[in-house]
Amino acid sequence: MKTSNPIALIKRSQFWILQTLGWSVWVALLSFRDLFLWPEFLVPRMITWTLVALVGMAFTIGLRSLYRLFWERGFIIRFLVTWIGSLAAATVWQPFRNYFSALPLGGELDPRTARFEELFDGLFFSSFPLMLSWSALYFIIKYYELLQAEKEKSLRMEALASEAQLLMLRYQLNPHFLFNTLNAISTLVLSKATEPANEMLTKLSQFLRYSLDHSPLQRVSLAHELKTCQLYLDIERVRFGDRLKTDIKVTSEAGRGLVPSMLLQPVIENSIKHGISKKEQGGTISIHAAQAGEDLEIRVIDDGPGLSAEQESDTQFSFSKGVGVSNIRSRLAEMYGANHFLTFTNETSRGLAVSVRIPYDTE
Repeated sequence: MKTSNPIALIKRSQFWILQTLGWSVWVALLSFRDLFLWPEFLVPRMITWTLVALVGMAFTIGLRSLYRLFWERGFIIRFLVTWIGSLAAATVWQPFRNYFSALPLGGELDPRTARFEELFDGLFFSSFPLMLSWSALYFIIKYYELLQAEKEKSLRMEALASEAQLLMLRYQLNPHFLFNTLNAISTLVLSKATEPANEMLTKLSQFLRYSLDHSPLQRVSLAHELKTCQLYLDIERVRFGDRLKTDIKVTSEAGRGLVPSMLLQPVIENSIKHGISKKEQGGTISIHAAQAGEDLEIRVIDDGPGLSAEQESDTQFSFSKGVGVSNIRSRLAEMYGANHFLTFTNETSRGLAVSVRIPYDTE
């Protein structure tokens, strides 16, 4: 059975809810006045005002239909229709008010013999201001709804733009990684290293399947992300062998923390390219993660040459502008705004440390 969204149901019923509430308040105020003026006629007067309110409600429903017909017209047309419509509704409604309100007090107003003043007494001091106020309130609520709809539309457009940006980054990242890996496989094939080439192709297919199954809009646990990184490291080990070592230290709390999918692979790739590959004996890539207050801090450290003095003084040094790292910067900015950090620093007596700090969150 299909269930309705409560918020959507309230929005659809908003006019009738406000109509009923508004006219009920009007009846209550007049009855409260009559409590002091004619307490002995209170109940009959309450019934009378209820009948008068029902007639008035019918006229305002007619006004609503009229305003809808002229809603797309210019402001001046809507302004004139509002005044003329309110005056017409009040003019027809006033004799009903005067007739019914006189009945409980023993009076009787005969529309056929009553004077004009008796029929329309209170038109410009009561009924017309009331109908005009109702019309003004109707337009205020209508304009407010339109404003809210525009805000919602704007938010949806911003969300779609962010999604498109992240998807673009995804399609930029995969070909970049694929290009580098295929180059390595080509080198192995040319050197007739068929077994390592076949192993690398198998790992590559597993890695690409994962990357295609997980959108960059998704967040996964850090533990899950590290399994993906292990696939990438296995691919690189075919190339580097024992020259590539890893040291992974992640607390259980950090392992449960959510991170953008494919977050660490470009950072690790960066460490291999600028750290491990430049050393004949290879080196170690360390991945450390822990919860830091309300944040999750992840550090990827290599024991390569690190940053030169010139690079340390330049926060926008060359390799941090590469496709992979640029993707990391852009994705973190899209998903967390200013509430994140991505820093590159020299680690004491080791190499380069890349630190990522994002809000800690779990499933």
